[in-house]
Amino acid sequence: MKKLMTMATILAAAVAVSAPTKSRRAATAAGDDEVTTGRAAKILIEQEPRLGQQVCLGAPAVPGNTLVGQCYKKPRRWIVIETKYATFGTEKSKFLDQLTFTWHVLLETKSATENKGNKEGLAPYSYFTASTSYFNIPMGSHAAGVCLPPSYLERYGEPKAIGLEISNQNGEILNGDCWSEIKGIEPHKKFWENADIMNATGRDGKPMIARRQGLVDRSKTIWALVNPNDYEATVQ
Repeated sequence: MKKLMTMATILAAAVAVSAPTKSRRAATAAGDDEVTTGRAAKILIEQEPRLGQQVCLGAPAVPGNTLVGQCYKKPRRWIVIETKYATFGTEKSKFLDQLTFTWHVLLETKSATENKGNKEGLAPYSYFTASTSYFNIPMGSHAAGVCLPPSYLERYGEPKAIGLEISNQNGEILNGDCWSEIKGIEPHKKFWENADIMNATGRDGKPMIARRQGLVDRSKTIWALVNPNDYEATVQ
């Protein structure tokens, strides 16, 4: 069994890594129907997702009273991961039928706000993934995003690597990329497809990465109330 001390060591062992994708170059997909598959439609990532403290935000306040009242007097922050993208219409239509955004997120435990020193002995990194499909996307600029509630930041830490793939309803990838601040995980390479990284163990034989659940589409959180016109309809 591999005993790896750092993510840099993991990368050294991973000779073959999935090919990078281009975040700022418009991409197309092949298909028989120009409108539904997006054969002639270009998807451009206009603003890349950010990492670390930049995506840890205080939730918007909604005035009102409850029978319970406030449980937390101290402000808490959410992990809010977003990207801005642009779509370009075709000769037949100014709309795309569907786009699916698949996110891959690594949180770094040592950056947890309420778990200093990692007394629980958690894995150094936590991996989350989630997909959201948007429908009837008009030509122009839009936003897409996913969130993790405050307890994830407090226990598992900040996002230090983010991967994104944008595909049509046929599963054809139109655009995407990977952004990383983790030593040993290079930007623009699909860490989630690299078995040497995802299954690596430390010197103690324990996994370096724990798979977890909880990443949700922005529309299912309080953040749905912020700039709602920037986000297209999703299936509930």
